[in-house]
Amino acid sequence: MIKSILTAVVFVFMTVLLTAAEHGGADAAAHAVEEHGLPAAAPQFQIGPLVFTNSMLVTWMVAAGLIVISQVAMRRAQLIPAGLQNFIEWLVESLHGFLEGILGAELIKKSFWFFATLFIFILFTNWFGLIPGVGTIGYGHVNAQGHFHVSEPLLRGGNADLNMTLAMSLTFFVLWTVWSLQALGAGGFLKHIFAGGGGGSGIAAIAMMGIFFFVGVIEVISIAFRPVSLSFRLFGNIFAGENILESMMTLVPWLGWLLPLPFYFLELLVGLVQALVFTLLTSVFTALMAAHHADHGGGHDKAHAHGHAAHQH
Repeated sequence: MIKSILTAVVFVFMTVLLTAAEHGGADAAAHAVEEHGLPAAAPQFQIGPLVFTNSMLVTWMVAAGLIVISQVAMRRAQLIPAGLQNFIEWLVESLHGFLEGILGAELIKKSFWFFATLFIFILFTNWFGLIPGVGTIGYGHVNAQGHFHVSEPLLRGGNADLNMTLAMSLTFFVLWTVWSLQALGAGGFLKHIFAGGGGGSGIAAIAMMGIFFFVGVIEVISIAFRPVSLSFRLFGNIFAGENILESMMTLVPWLGWLLPLPFYFLELLVGLVQALVFTLLTSVFTALMAAHHADHGGGHDKAHAHGHAAHQH
């Protein structure tokens, strides 16, 4: 629980830093937005040197809500769970079983807290952005057609802000580096990237070394772009979904309550799928680098322990 709370704090802190870095060009981007659709840059407000956005308020609300719900559910934990405790335990156990199949029995012990927090936080942040009023109530103006257009919503979906998705991706990248170095060591880490299997001698060996080095450089570039691809994939899907809902609401004003409904239920599914995709990709990236070595080391230790016990017997 403590690690999950700290993870949420790290997400928010990194979002503040990224938002502050973006603040310089945000005003110009906001003025260039079309009449329809959410602005690409979330509206900002400033307290001293720190810059905040309405999407950050949503992430704080989601994080606070998840913390309160988990505390209430487990405050009087029972041996036979019921009600909210039963749902919380089912969710956590399901995630643990799913992720253990990807990460392995050893790596799941040190990383489950992060991936479980990631999935739950993304899922409920996506769904919170679909609550009526989020993104549709705020300041705006009347356009040429006589319709009121909200240009600065009071609240905005947390993952419809690139700063938030990038903060989560960078946090994962740091942890991925730590877990990989713990599992492989610095030398093993570099060997995993630049060295390949097989052998050879003479010119063939030199040629293979050159090929593996070239492939390793490509792998390094791929690893460096992972936070970018992860953040843009989640941001693009959520941002596009919120724009579709707004477009359906304003397409035929007197049917604004009906046209978005099919897309609304679609976005509920998209929110679940995107949370699953983000968690799945990050866990697979981790497993490809660290899981096999961790399980191999754990299995070796167990075999050694069994052998030692047999010897004593």
